[in-house]
This record gives sequence, C-alpha cells and structure tokens, in this order.
Amino acid sequence: MSRFLSVVSVQNARDTLTFLARKTADKSVLLGDSLGLILRKDILSDCDIPGFNRSSVDGYAVCASDTVGAGESIPIMLTLIGRVGMGEEPSDPITPGTCMYIPTGGFLPPGADAVAMIEYCEEMGEEVLISKPMAVGENIVFKGEDFSTTNPALKAGTKISSRDMGVLAACGAQEVIVASPPRVAIISTGNEIIPVHETPKAGQIRDVNTYLCTGFIVECGGTPIIIGTIPDEREALETAIQDAVQKADIVLISGGSSKGERDMCADIIAARGEVLIHGIALSPGKPTIIGKIDGKPIIGLPGHPASAYIVLIALVRDLLYAMTGQIRSPVKLSGILSSSVPSAKGREDYIRIIQDGDIITPVFGKSGLTNTLVMSDGFLCIPADIEGYEKNTRIFAEPWSFE
Repeated sequence: MSRFLSVVSVQNARDTLTFLARKTADKSVLLGDSLGLILRKDILSDCDIPGFNRSSVDGYAVCASDTVGAGESIPIMLTLIGRVGMGEEPSDPITPGTCMYIPTGGFLPPGADAVAMIEYCEEMGEEVLISKPMAVGENIVFKGEDFSTTNPALKAGTKISSRDMGVLAACGAQEVIVASPPRVAIISTGNEIIPVHETPKAGQIRDVNTYLCTGFIVECGGTPIIIGTIPDEREALETAIQDAVQKADIVLISGGSSKGERDMCADIIAARGEVLIHGIALSPGKPTIIGKIDGKPIIGLPGHPASAYIVLIALVRDLLYAMTGQIRSPVKLSGILSSSVPSAKGREDYIRIIQDGDIITPVFGKSGLTNTLVMSDGFLCIPADIEGYEKNTRIFAEPWSFE
C-alpha cells in the first residue's frame, strides 16, 4: 500500500468523492409522499397566484391619492359605494372620492390602487373616515406576485420541507420528479463491537457508529442499509464488502482505518477495486480511506464516533448531495471566541463549539468522547492555511442540524 497514510487535503478528498458520485435515478412521487426528497426539476405554477389583484387586509379599497394628508385629527372622508363579497369580482370601479369595503383576500375593484386597513377607518352611514394616508400598492397582493407561470416557485435541488409541500400544492403539483435516495451500506468492524442491547464487558464497546451513520444518512436524504457488525477476519470482511457493493451506491466501513496489524480494509478495497486515498489532512479523521469498487465509493471511517461524525460532515454529506443534486445552503453561527483556538497549519481542524448569545466557546475533547457531539451546538472549521484563531476573534461556525 504505497499510499498508506500519505495525506491529501480535505478539498482533494471532496473532489475525489465528487468525481465518483453517480447521479441517482429520477422518480415520480405523489405530493403527499414527497417530504424530505430532493427536487430534480424546477417547479413552476400552472397559473398565476393569486390570479387577480387582492387585498391582504380587511379594509376599504381606495385611490391612494385621495388619502394624502389624512390623519387622526383631520381624517379624509370618502363615499362608500359598495362591498366586495368573497369569491366575487366587483364590476363597479373606484373613482376619486369613493371607496368600497373589501375583506382579506377579496378581489380588488377596478380603479383602486390601495387598501386602507379597517383599524384606520370609521364607517358612518354612506361615508367612511380614513385617518392614515395610503401609498400606491399598500395592502395589495398583485396578480402573480406570490407565484407565476414564468418564475420557478421551487428550484431543482430543493429538499422538500413541509413548507415546500404547501408551495407545491399551491402550484398544482400533484406529482413531482425527485431524486431516488442514495442507498448507503453501513459495515461496522471490530472484535470489540457488541450489539446495543448487550452490556459491555472489559475491552468491549457498543455499536455506536452503525446508528450514528444511519441517522446521518437519513438526515442527508439517503437510505441506510445496515450490513451488520463484522469481526476482524479477512474472509468475513471481504464477504460483507462484496454484499454491500451489490446492495448499495455507497459503502461506509466503520473502524479498520488506522494503521495496525488488524487493518485489512485498505487491502481488501485494493484487491477488489482501488484505494484512492488513505490519509486526509483532517482533524479528527486523518486515517480515513477513500476507494472504489465497481465504480462505487467506499469510505473507511475512523472507529471513534466523534471522529467518524466529523468525516461524515466534512466529506460524506457532499457526496450524498452530489448524487441527488441537493443544494447546500449552510446556516452559519456567528460569535466572539471566548478563548484562543490553535490549529496545525496544513490540516483542516474541526472544533466543536458551544454558543451562548454572541459568545462561542470551543469544546476541547478527545476524539473518542461521544458526549462532545451532544454537549456542543456545532463546529468551527479552521482552514488548512491558517494556524487557528485568537481570543475575541469573531468567527463563523456551522450548527450540527442542517437541511
């Protein structure tokens, strides 16, 4: 293994995985089944929404020029010429000096260019007193202002949320074209790994990474396939990897990526395919393996859960997004560092952080401590070309939760 732990940059590793990414197939799903899936095509409404100019408040349709100078002490007076019924298109126009009552969502009468909110109006028989000046277009939703037949309401790559489902319904999308979720096989290795329901004895640990990876894959829009826990036996691991490659688009192998006598993962990948990278300038996560078998990405994750999760965040997420076309829109946390954060130049450091108001506190924990994932709010990525940040520096971090 000539490339064993010959580290490459994180960006090099991302580029390698992106090159391996195969777009998943398109599929058509009913609107009710679309939650969490990735749109493959832009969505345009089948009609302008709204289909007419309408009021956004209860009030009176007016000519804005009639309300110039109106105030509480000197209201203007307009003649009430009718009322707009819901679902009705008014035929009588608004002319200077007149107004018409209109409910929220009502069809704006011709000639009106503003709506005075009912809170600023007082109806007195056939007259209405208005105590606030209106600007042209105030309290009006214009035809096609919400969604139109020419501008996409949702773009390809959008992960469909409950809010997006409402938009799809408004646009008349009974069915949508989405990306088939990538199938991701998960193999957990190690003689010391035991099932979750068992109590660990000396030298044993529960199978954390299978469930850590499973949840992450679902969050990223993939479908996890649990292959199982495999002992450190070459034949068993070879069989598991072969099974995983047949069933999935991506294979994650937890453990077995540190140099040592029991490290067979890289050898098996090389024998059946190719090891592209073994060692990334990433902390934690340096001993990560990236290879391919039958053109499919095979990723050997560190055994420590916190280290494995950083690799999922730094590399696997982008691979999944590339396969589905999902748009990545990271949310950033901003704050002032409560203490200095050192970093070795030449590697990308991921530091867990806690945010309290405008203060961000680094969480310095050992990579094997899973509690740092739940005791922190997110992570700070320190680029490879700098040597950390000084105390009181304003930095931008990323929360654990993402869409």
